[in-house]
Amino acid sequence: MVRILRGLAHKYFSDDEAVILFLLLVIGTLVVIFFGQMLAPVIAAVIIAFILQGLVTKLIRLGVPELAAILGVFLMFLGTLVGFLFGLLPLIWGQVASLASETPRIFKEFQSFIEHLPEEYPALVSIEQLDTLSRQLASEAANLTQWIVSFSLSSIPDLLALLIYMVLLPILVFFFLKDRNVLLSAVGRMLPHRRAMMEKIWLEVNQQCANYVRGKAVEILIVGGATYVGFKLFGLPYSALLALLVGLSVVVPYIGAAVVTVPVAVIALFAFGWGPEFIWVMVIYGVIQAVDGNVLVPLLFSEVNNLHPVVIIIAVLFFGGIWGLWGVFFAIPLATMLKAIFSAWPVNTGDPLKTSGSESAE
Repeated sequence: MVRILRGLAHKYFSDDEAVILFLLLVIGTLVVIFFGQMLAPVIAAVIIAFILQGLVTKLIRLGVPELAAILGVFLMFLGTLVGFLFGLLPLIWGQVASLASETPRIFKEFQSFIEHLPEEYPALVSIEQLDTLSRQLASEAANLTQWIVSFSLSSIPDLLALLIYMVLLPILVFFFLKDRNVLLSAVGRMLPHRRAMMEKIWLEVNQQCANYVRGKAVEILIVGGATYVGFKLFGLPYSALLALLVGLSVVVPYIGAAVVTVPVAVIALFAFGWGPEFIWVMVIYGVIQAVDGNVLVPLLFSEVNNLHPVVIIIAVLFFGGIWGLWGVFFAIPLATMLKAIFSAWPVNTGDPLKTSGSESAE
């Protein structure tokens, strides 16, 4: 066992830079796990500044002074944040509250629908099964109503914390953009002077993750906006809420689209019934998903190394289990970062016994 561990240490940790990088990764992971909630505004500000830095760089290349580019991009971000807080967020919150109040009626309509199933399909559904299902639906409706009430009461402290975060977030984003070089230099002074592997990993991660995160931000806006316009034209209730869900579903490929299809179909079914409006809504939803998968994704992510679907699913399960919803959102960037680290990690293929023998002879 000792010989195996010594061989692994010689193969993967013979380079001092590899050991330092491994310790940094372990420390960073522990900090996020144990202090992630406390440092949520800082982490969110770093991610947002990372997204906005690409636009700042492009403006500087076009001849715009650095400070003017930073101020312009920051004001654009601030305007977007204010529009979301005072425009989109109240609309979505109102639709969530309306949907919560309509939930008992939806359960009753569904219950009346299944009551006719034994008459139409006596061979498939029995009265006993129907009674059991009705009791389960009544229990779930009561639990859902109780959860909504308890959630509304328990979310008051979270709303206060969110207001504090909304004040801290723009300030942190501004300073991360303005003092980016100073902060990176301060971090660089704590690293070894010879860090060829770290620089290679940083360039790979910066290129891949920056393209991915910025592309996903554009994809969410396009898919969510197109979904809202399409659903609104047909008068589908809760269009803003469904558009937000559909937009966020692109963050998790394959899984997100499959999960969001259920609420879209259910709300369209209860709003229009089995009619042409329901069919047209689902056709529009299918067209948006097809355009997203066959046009937007190849156009926005042509420079990003695509991960295998199995790797994506494993990353979503793993990081989602560690960090919850945030882990699901950032599963693919984290998987891309790990891929870059594994690709650049130095591997010593020499024999550890021969190496130790030659060193002792000297």
